Amino acid sequence: MSLRWPARPSNSSAAVVNPLELEIAAEKASALGRAGEKAERCLAELRAAGRDSPQRAALLKDAADAVYAYFIQRELCGLRRHHQIIREYDIPNEVLARLGAR
Repeated sequence: MSLRWPARPSNSSAAVVNPLELEIAAEKASALGRAGEKAERCLAELRAAGRDSPQRAALLKDAADAVYAYFIQRELCGLRRHHQIIREYDIPNEVLARLGAR
């Protein structure tokens, strides 16, 4: 016995966009953009501070937190591979190590 999905009715609502789903997708995209901007900003601050900065530990924590939040938001949007982002944002190994990524 084979199982088959029921045929779609000819007046299928598949082409109709659900306004709630559209709003959720827009919010996910907006949150992804904000998370990416924050990660970029924190990484830039970390780079600008230099290795001997007294604020380095705090900046490293902030960068790791921001990158982690960005990765989570990407995954919520269905983007599960981060290799390209790691290269594009030039995320230092010391940040990735705090995430358990390396």
